[in-house]
Amino acid sequence: MKRKIEILAPAKNLYQGMAAVNAGADAVYMGAHQFGARSNATNSVEDVAEMVKYAHLFKAKVFVVINTILYDNELEACRKLIYELYDIGVDALIIQDMAIMEMDLPPIVIHASTQANNRDANHVKFLADAGMKRVVLARELNLDQIQEIHKATDVELEFFVAGALCVSFSGNCYMSVANGERSANRGSCAQNCRLPYRLEDGTGKTLIENSHLLSIKDLDLSDQLPNLIEAGISSFKIEGRLKDIVYVKNNTSFLRKKLDAFLEENADRFEKASSGRTFYNFEPEMDRSFNRGYTDYFLNKRKEKIGSWESPKSKGQYIGKVLEIKANGYIIENYEKLNNGDGLYFQNEAGEADGAQINIIFNNIVIPNTFKPLAIGTEIYRNSDAEFNKMVEKENSAVRKIGLKLEFTETETGFQLLAIDEDGHQSVGTIEVAKELAKSQDSVIPNIKKNLAKTGNTPFIVDELEVEFSENWFLPISKVNEIRREVLERLVDIRVNEYHREEHKLEKTTHPYPVEKLDFMYNVSNKMARTFYQRHGVTEIEKAFELQWDPGKSRVMTTKYCVKYELGKCARYQRQTMGEKLVEPLTLKHGEVEYKLKFNCKPCEMEIWEKDAELEYEDEDEQLGYIAKW
Repeated sequence: MKRKIEILAPAKNLYQGMAAVNAGADAVYMGAHQFGARSNATNSVEDVAEMVKYAHLFKAKVFVVINTILYDNELEACRKLIYELYDIGVDALIIQDMAIMEMDLPPIVIHASTQANNRDANHVKFLADAGMKRVVLARELNLDQIQEIHKATDVELEFFVAGALCVSFSGNCYMSVANGERSANRGSCAQNCRLPYRLEDGTGKTLIENSHLLSIKDLDLSDQLPNLIEAGISSFKIEGRLKDIVYVKNNTSFLRKKLDAFLEENADRFEKASSGRTFYNFEPEMDRSFNRGYTDYFLNKRKEKIGSWESPKSKGQYIGKVLEIKANGYIIENYEKLNNGDGLYFQNEAGEADGAQINIIFNNIVIPNTFKPLAIGTEIYRNSDAEFNKMVEKENSAVRKIGLKLEFTETETGFQLLAIDEDGHQSVGTIEVAKELAKSQDSVIPNIKKNLAKTGNTPFIVDELEVEFSENWFLPISKVNEIRREVLERLVDIRVNEYHREEHKLEKTTHPYPVEKLDFMYNVSNKMARTFYQRHGVTEIEKAFELQWDPGKSRVMTTKYCVKYELGKCARYQRQTMGEKLVEPLTLKHGEVEYKLKFNCKPCEMEIWEKDAELEYEDEDEQLGYIAKW
C-alpha cells in the first residue's frame, strides 16, 4: 500500500486557508476562537466549517489546534468546543494538554502537538499506544533520531520543514511568563528571544554589546524532503499562522513543486495526500517572502552557526554587493532583479541591521527614498519584493483544478452528460428534448466539445471528453452550457458529501509512561491531566510553570541552541580552534532584565535561568570527560 505524503500549511483565517489549498496544500491547520497557541490567529466555528467544506472538496484535511495548556475552569468549555468541531467535520485536533485524552469525546482523531515533548522513541510510542494517530516531532531532532522513532512505532509522523524556529524546546519556554506574566503555552508568546541583549562573562566583562543573541534563522528543509520521507515523515509542516498570504502561498507552492517531483519519480511507493493539481501564474521562491536567512537546524546534526544576531526581522533574498556610491544612490550587483518600491535590507556602517525602500532605479543607479551611507562591498538583501507580492496576492496566482472525464451521449428522450472525476465520483444530468437533425452538414460535435470544456471558475478541468451521437443532432449551445453547469455544481456537492473522514474513539489505557516523575516542563495545569499521568504510572507531578513561578529564580528556557557554539567556544565541536575558555557564568542583559546561562555539554543543551537563581557550574571538560573529577 502506498504511503500518502502531505504538505500541511498554516491558516491564519478562512481566506488564507483557502489560498493554501489552492496553492497545493494537502491539509491546513488553524485555530478556533479559543485554546490555540496563537491568540492573534483565531477563527469562528462558522469560518472553520467553511474551511472544512472547501478543503474536503479537494480531499484536503483541516486540523484545528487546541494546543494551549488548560486550567480546571476551562475543561468543560474545551470539551464543548471539541464537539462543535467534530460536528462541522474537522479532521483532527492538535493538542498538548493530556486532559483532553481524559475527556468524554466524540470519535475525532487526535494529534500530539510538538509542544508535548515528542523528542524520543519511548515517548512517541507511548502517545501512539494511548490513541494518538499522529505525532508532531520536535524540531531539534536529526535524521537518525527520526528514523529510530519511526522504527519504534507506525504512528504517523509530522515534521516542520519551513518557517520560523522557536529557539526553545517547544512548550518549554517560560520567558513570557517571567517577564510580564504572559504565557506562550497559553497563546501569548511575547517573543523575548527576539530582543537585543548584552552578553557578559563571569568577571562582568562585556563580550557582545547589543545583539539579538537568542534570535535564530528560519527553517528550510525543502532539499531534505526525500531524506525525511525515507526516515518516516508523512506530513511536512509549514510554520506561520501569523504570517501574510504571500508567505503562505509562496511557501506552500514551493514545497508542492518539490514534493510533486519526488512523488512522480517514486509513484510505486508514495502518493499525494489530496486531489487535484495546481496551476501557477508565478514562480515560487521561498527566499522572496519573509525569512531571517535559512538553516537546516539540527536535521544533519550540529554543524553550522544558526543565529540571526543582527536582526529578528526579515532578511529576505540576497541580491548582491554595493559596487559604487553615486549621487544619492547605489550601484548594486544584480540590480536588474530589483523593482521600484522594493524594500532593502543591509547592515549599516555601525554594523546594525538597517534598510531602505527603493524610490526609483535610474540609469543602473538604485535610488532609495532615504539615502544612507554604505561601505563598498555591503551585502544587499531584498526583504520586500513589490512586484512579486503584487503577483502572488492575485487570486488567480495559484488555481487548483480536479481532473474530469465528460461523456455526452444521446438517450431515447434527449441527451445525457456524465461527469466522472479523478477520484471516481459521478454526476449525471439529462436534457429532455425532441431530437432534430442539424440543418448544416458540418458536424455539431466540435462545437459541443468546445463548450463542454469551458469549466470556468469551477474547481474542475476536463482531461477527457467524449461526444457520441448516432446522427448529426441539432442542440442549442445554451442547453449544452446549462447541463454542464448543473452537472458540475452537483459534482461539487457530491464530492463534499461523499468525503470520508477518518474517525477514532479513544479508549482509556494504562500502559506505563516512560518516566515516573514529571517536572514543570510537562506543563500539567489541571486535574484531568494529572489523572491521565497517574493512571499511566507517574508518581510525582510538578505543577506547570504558570502555577508555581518563583520570581527571579526559575529556569525559563531549555534549548539545543548554544551561545558558546555561536561564539566558536564549544569544547565538544570547536575544541581545536576555541582558544581560551570563557569565564562563567555568562549573563544576558536587556535593560533591567537579566539571565544566567548554564551549559549542559553532555546532552548538548543550554539552559536560561533568571538572575537570582543559585546555580552550580561544572567545567565543560569535566562534563565531557576530558579531565577527571576529584
